[in-house]
Amino acid sequence: MGYLIYFTFPNEDMEFEFFMKIKRKCYDSFYPFKILSGHGLERIDFEPITILYGGNGSGKSTALNVIAEKTGISRDSIYNKSNFYADYVNMCEMYLEKDIPENSRIITSDDVFDYMLNIRNLNEGIDQKREKLFEEYLDAKNSNFQMKSIEDYEQLKKVNATRSKTQSRFVRNNLMNNVREYSNGESAFRYFTEKIGENGLYILDEPENSLSPKRQMELMSFIEDSARFWGCQFIISTHSPFLLSMRGARIYDLDENPVDIKPWTELENVRIYYEFFQKHKNKF
Repeated sequence: MGYLIYFTFPNEDMEFEFFMKIKRKCYDSFYPFKILSGHGLERIDFEPITILYGGNGSGKSTALNVIAEKTGISRDSIYNKSNFYADYVNMCEMYLEKDIPENSRIITSDDVFDYMLNIRNLNEGIDQKREKLFEEYLDAKNSNFQMKSIEDYEQLKKVNATRSKTQSRFVRNNLMNNVREYSNGESAFRYFTEKIGENGLYILDEPENSLSPKRQMELMSFIEDSARFWGCQFIISTHSPFLLSMRGARIYDLDENPVDIKPWTELENVRIYYEFFQKHKNKF
C-alpha cells in the first residue's frame, strides 16, 4: 500500500478554539490556519499515488508542506514558516502503515530550479575550458616540439594526441568526465530520477514546471513504475493532464468546497483541454 494511510488537518472548530486562546493581537496573518479549512479539506486518505489538484490559492502547496513538516522528511530548499506554523502542524495527525524511510523527501519547484541553475553554471565553466582546449589543440598541433627530457613527456603525449585526433574529438575526450550540457527540461527530469530512489515517500509540488509535454509523459511513466514496482508512495500537486491521468491515482479537487475526489477526466483543467482539441480536431 504505502507509508501514509491518512492525514488530518484542523477543521474550523479546532481553529476557532485555538484562536480563542491566543491573546496576542500583533499578527495580521495566522497562516497556515484558515487556508485548508476554508476549502473544507480535513482529511486525505492515501493511495500509492495521491494527487492534489487546484488553482493558485487552493492550498495544495500548503497541504504538501504541512505533510512534509509533520513526517519530517528531507528537503533541499528552505521553506519560510510563519509564527503559527508549528502550532498548526502540531494539530495535524498522521497515521502510518509502516515507518517512513530516511531517503524520503519533498521536491519543490525551487529545488528543481536551483539544480538547473547549478548545472548551467557548471556548463559555463565547461564552455570556458572547451575554448582553452581549442587553443591548446591548435598550439600543440602546429608546434615543432622535440622532447629533451622526461619533464617533456606530458607535452609529447598532448602533441601526439592532436596529431591522431580531430579537434572535436580531442576536446570531447578531455571533457569526458565533466558534466554534459543538458537542456532545462533534461536537467529537470534528471533531478527527479536522481532524487527518487526505491522504497520512499516522495512529495512533489508541481513537478511539471520546466518539463515539456514529452518529459511530463516520461515522468508519468517513471512515477507509475516507481509506485508499482519499487515500493514508493507519491503525494503530488499538479494541473498537468499527463500526471493527472496516472493509473490508480486518487485525485482531490481543491477547487471544490468541500474538497471532492474526482476522476481526472472530470477536472476543469482537463475538460478545457479536451473541449479545445475537440473543437479543432478536424485540423489534425
